[in-house]
Amino acid sequence: MSAEELQHYLSDDSRRGPAPPGAFDGAAGGAPCGDLVRISVAIADGRIGAVKFDAEGCAAARAAAAATAELVEDQPVLAVARIGPEAISRALGGLSAQGRHAAELASDALHRALSAAASSGARLAVAPHDGERTLVAVSGGVDSTVAALLERERGADVVAVTVKLWADEQNDGERSCCSPQAVLSARGISHSLGIPHLTLDLRDEFRIGVVDEFLGGHAAGRTPNPCVLCNGEVRIDAMVALAERVGASHLATGHYARLADDGDGPLLAAPADSAKDQTYMLSGIRARTLSRLRFPLADLCKPEVRRLAADAGLPVARKPESQDLCFLAGEGKRGFLGRHGGLGARVGDVVDSRGRVLGEHEGHHNFTVGQRRGIGVGAPEPLYVLATEAESNRIVVGPREELATTRVRVRDARLHREGRRVDRVKLRYRSKPIECRLEGELNGPGSYQELTVALAEPAYGVAPGQTACLMDGDLVLGRGTIAA
Repeated sequence: MSAEELQHYLSDDSRRGPAPPGAFDGAAGGAPCGDLVRISVAIADGRIGAVKFDAEGCAAARAAAAATAELVEDQPVLAVARIGPEAISRALGGLSAQGRHAAELASDALHRALSAAASSGARLAVAPHDGERTLVAVSGGVDSTVAALLERERGADVVAVTVKLWADEQNDGERSCCSPQAVLSARGISHSLGIPHLTLDLRDEFRIGVVDEFLGGHAAGRTPNPCVLCNGEVRIDAMVALAERVGASHLATGHYARLADDGDGPLLAAPADSAKDQTYMLSGIRARTLSRLRFPLADLCKPEVRRLAADAGLPVARKPESQDLCFLAGEGKRGFLGRHGGLGARVGDVVDSRGRVLGEHEGHHNFTVGQRRGIGVGAPEPLYVLATEAESNRIVVGPREELATTRVRVRDARLHREGRRVDRVKLRYRSKPIECRLEGELNGPGSYQELTVALAEPAYGVAPGQTACLMDGDLVLGRGTIAA
């Protein structure tokens, strides 16, 4: 950056000042670097209107803030959503390695302001006149990135969105799909593909609808499935609503699933790669939402997805998959339950099904029905957790045959089709579907407070709190929560 360019932006106070009325704010920096940048944007009719900035710290940070404000004023929101540190650096005539930090701060402040707008419910763009626009959920992993690539190759005008669900210093943000680090990674990948990127901040909704249920469920002796709750109640519907506000006809995700129309509309169905089938995790999605979804990876297997990423020169081609729940990454369930739910060590009895005490444990919340490892009791044959009793803080154990059940009660069921069509049920994510029929007062599609699933063969380790994915062949007809 030349001295003349630096002086131009340092002396330009025309956009410096407090946020205009109704503007969306974003700030980045502060301790420990000492530089702080704030960008405020007003949005009307899909364009940036008034822009104000402020900055503290080094000259490069103040210049980068001024250059960013000049870049975005009176520009379409989706064009502004493509702006990253490189564009800001070019506007400044190039920056040194040290000066690039200032461009990164200004870019981050700008995108936090756009995130505030995206999360507010404001309309950010109108539908394109000459083509289809798709909003693609990009987490920074290989699957979602290839989904965005395929949608663009299909000819769609692609906009990327990343949901921010959880921020916790105790987590390993690099291993989480919804952390602040994941947002930065996804934004960088999207910009490298020339795709505008938005961030949807759902931390409050996620805490209330998913994390609190996870904590409360374990306290009550259940084993909730956070991913089913998150997809069905929090993030998918929120992203579909954002798609409407950016003029997109559909939301595409990198899930391994497909849609099949049975004559009454779309239903979830198994993808080509049965080993990656994620329809169980998506089974809570409402019927009205399915018509707005696309699954570009439906006919691909994981090695093909990685090959497509490698052929496109994407740095995520070999990125390992996250194995943890997003909010447990790097910490583990026991530590999380203790720190956030107050569920610490609490000595209780390990008993058999006749009530005989066999040993002790450190808290019923550390166990789930069907668990074999970590019980800490020796026996002539392997023991499994048969039940967890929250009130008495006991766990009941026994041989595998005592786990067997042919009737499963489910609560809060949701059916997309006539319940008599249900002929299979999946009781855990990785389990094989079991032939079954539904019992109860079946009145067609809708919500049911309670139903009973009668199994054609015994199931072992049916855990209260987990999801029962209700199916007709490989079509997902709905879901329910397994009751005690």
